[in-house]
Formats: sequence, structure tokens, C-alpha cells
Amino acid sequence: MLAIFAIILILIGIGLRWYGTKYEKGNDTRWGLNLGSIVIFGLGAMIFTFECFTQVDKGHVGVKDRFGVVSEETIPPGIHGVDPFADVIEMNVQTWELKQTMTVPSSEGLNIGVDISLLARLDAANADDIYREVFDNYVNTIVLPQFRAVVRRVTARYEAKILYSEKRETLGIEIAEELRTVIGHRGVYVESTPLRDLELPVQLTKAIEDKAESEQEAEKMKFVILREEQEADRKSIEAKGIHNFQRIVQQGITPSLLKWKGIEATIELAKSNNTKVVIVGAGKDGLPLILGSQ
Repeated sequence: MLAIFAIILILIGIGLRWYGTKYEKGNDTRWGLNLGSIVIFGLGAMIFTFECFTQVDKGHVGVKDRFGVVSEETIPPGIHGVDPFADVIEMNVQTWELKQTMTVPSSEGLNIGVDISLLARLDAANADDIYREVFDNYVNTIVLPQFRAVVRRVTARYEAKILYSEKRETLGIEIAEELRTVIGHRGVYVESTPLRDLELPVQLTKAIEDKAESEQEAEKMKFVILREEQEADRKSIEAKGIHNFQRIVQQGITPSLLKWKGIEATIELAKSNNTKVVIVGAGKDGLPLILGSQ
């Protein structure tokens, strides 16, 4: 520790100063000892002063270790006054990513290729525990084994074909939740476990894709049938409308109405310049006859 080294230098400087008083004034030896004592004493005092302060970088916290005794109080980023006899070890509390590519089982025993990441960070409040137990190797000692075990445990609950569906999106969420319960109390905060890729056996992938294609064709056929049924209903309604119209028209056309319309037409023709002779009541139905038109 530099603080102890600084105290040794200070003591050496004081000793040289005391030893130099034995020589007469003006003696070169005394002068050299006095100069050396000043330099050594000043160097020791400067080092000791620097050891009374420490700077913690951003994204880190400081853990105080005084002769193997770790303080529960951590130091936030910035410049702080500290015990000169304590070592301050910086612990990174920034988010880091752990990527893993592994082969995991499904519930039916099929092997699935999984490419997954873990986004996590060290909990600043528990940095002293991590330092006391595993120091900076906590990722390989605590996180990695549990992460791989949780991924295998979660995927083993589902069939491979289910993981190919919408469950694929929720798989990463379920892994993150379970991993938090496993390592959260150890001082590691799990942010998320995004699933980058999921590779199923070739035969299963093809079977799932064929099934999806068949379902799409079936849905398409349902749409075609529905459209034809709607068109048939439209034509039936149209035919009924035409039939009703014709029935109403037929009911309204009587012999009397036809005779009256005939008389009206005869009157109009009689007014024409081309009409020569009009015989009233000479027709088959008693309607007028018009003869001699130009």
C-alpha cells in the first residue's frame, strides 16, 4: 500500500534530519543529509496526501478494502476523501452483454439451436458482496452457469413446434423472469434476455411450413366460397325484385285500362295531319280504326 510506503519515506526523512544534526554547521555531509531528508520527507508527505483522496470513474462504484476487511459502504463516481490505508477497487456497474449459442432440448426431446443474449449489470448496492465473494469473475462464476441452465430449463417446457410460433417472442421474457429469481439476490440485475435466433430441426421446420401453407390455402378457399355465396344471394334478391315488379305491373294492367289507353292513342293520332278516316267502334275490341293515312 502506498500509504505505508509514504510513512516509511517520512520516517526516513525525519531520521536523516536527526542524523544530520550530529555534524557541525557548514559540514558538507550535514548539508547533504539535510537536503536528502527534505526531499524524502516531502515525497513521502505528497504520496500520503494523494492516498487520502480517490477518484471513481463514471459507470463504476468504489469498494473499500482495508487490510482484507471490506466495507459495506460503496463510493459513488467522483473525487472523495478516503482512509489512506484502504484500497479502493472500482467495480463496473454499466450494462454489459453476454452472448450464448447453445443446443437445448424441447419437451419432446428434440435438439433446438438457440442464439440468445443476456443484458445485465452489477447492482451498485451489492457491489461489496460481489467483491467479497468472487471479485470481478462473477460473470463466469455466477451468471454464465445459471444463464445456460435457465435457458435449457425453460425451453424444455415447450414443444419445438410451439417455439416456432408466437411463443418464440415470449420465450426470452420467461427466461429473463426466471433468471432474475435465481441470480437477483446475488447482486446482478437482469435487464432482458433477447432471443436473436432459434433453429429447429430441418424436418420439423419443413413440416411446420407445409402446415402453414395448407392453412393459408384453406383460408383462401373459405374466402372464395363465401364470395360465391354472397354473389348467389345477391342474384336471388335481384330475381325476387324483378318478379315482384312484374307481378305488380300485371295486376295493374286491366282490359278497361288498355281500352282507355287505346282511346287516348286514337285521339292523338286523329289530331295528326296524316290521319284521313277514323271509324269509331269498328275494331275487334270496339276501338276506333284509322284508314287512309298518307
